[in-house]
Amino acid sequence: MKHGSNWGLTDLMNRKNKMAFVSVYFGLGSNLGNRLKNLEAALSMLDDALGSHYQSLSKIIETSPWGFDSSDKFLNCCVLYRIYRKGTPEQQGLELLAICQDIEKKLGRKEKSTKGSDGKPVYHNRTIDIDILFYGSERIDLPELQVPHPLMAERPFVMIPLTEIAKPSLKTAFPELFQ
Repeated sequence: MKHGSNWGLTDLMNRKNKMAFVSVYFGLGSNLGNRLKNLEAALSMLDDALGSHYQSLSKIIETSPWGFDSSDKFLNCCVLYRIYRKGTPEQQGLELLAICQDIEKKLGRKEKSTKGSDGKPVYHNRTIDIDILFYGSERIDLPELQVPHPLMAERPFVMIPLTEIAKPSLKTAFPELFQ
């Protein structure tokens, strides 16, 4: 820090302010009931739980089920929130996961994806599914939460709406996902 100048203090405060918020991207999908109302309700509940309105919302797209057979098509979208950063990425990631699971349960989701006898995921129809796709440029690797979401690059129903709202900084941080 330079003596006789506020440059150092201003620089420190600017860096601190940049660190106070984190961009979190979520993927949402619904293939049961009134799919559009399910997405709208989930977004409203996320707004309430996160204490702010989302910053960006992709177009809603209709897609066929991925990873299982069903005659019920999905509506999918991605959404970006800027939330206050608190604790470690792992701690806040688990808090966000609990929020997502609580919203899913409140909106009628009964089954979570499970592992089949071959160890591969078994997917089901659902009123709502909310996945945490990104937490800033951080990587979270816990048994119950992996961020970036490990299968998103294989899922056009995530990548198409995500690419629409992804900031350049996200694409720079994870170029392997945005090729």
